[in-house]
Amino acid sequence: MLEIRIHGRGGQGAVTAAQILAISAFLDGKQSQAFPKFGVERRGAPVEAFCRIDETPINVRSQVYTPDLLMILEPSLMQAVDVTAGLKEGAKIIVNTTQPVTDKKFERYHVSCVDASKVALDIFKADIVNTAILGAFSKVTGVVSLEAINKAIEERFAGRDRIIELNKEAVKRVYEQVQ
Repeated sequence: MLEIRIHGRGGQGAVTAAQILAISAFLDGKQSQAFPKFGVERRGAPVEAFCRIDETPINVRSQVYTPDLLMILEPSLMQAVDVTAGLKEGAKIIVNTTQPVTDKKFERYHVSCVDASKVALDIFKADIVNTAILGAFSKVTGVVSLEAINKAIEERFAGRDRIIELNKEAVKRVYEQVQ
């Protein structure tokens, strides 16, 4: 089972990213779950969202304590909270940043940096990177297809054609950006 933890700030769409990722996995024929962890947070406060993906039914109903993969929507969170808490040795980390991650605590992991913020600002005129970073997830892991992400976006934003097209474009650009 692949367990994913998404770190973001309130209002960045971490919960929506987890939902779209779970729907994408389902559309690709996998089992999945998505759920948030937050209380009475306000816009800008640190939040976490989780996703599990597996080939077989998922019976676990707890928080993700030892993730296989992190997605970090806001790079300042790497200093504000212990994003690597419980992270499995050799895990993958996808960070929305233009800077290389040089902190020694990240040396044990495979870190991919993408400038999802630039893509979001270009497309949405706002730093909302939740769907864009899913393009990096698809490229880095191969766990979900771009086609499934696009279908999940259509489902999540049904009836809002312009939003759907913009989000698909953001996913595509970040997917192409990842090395």
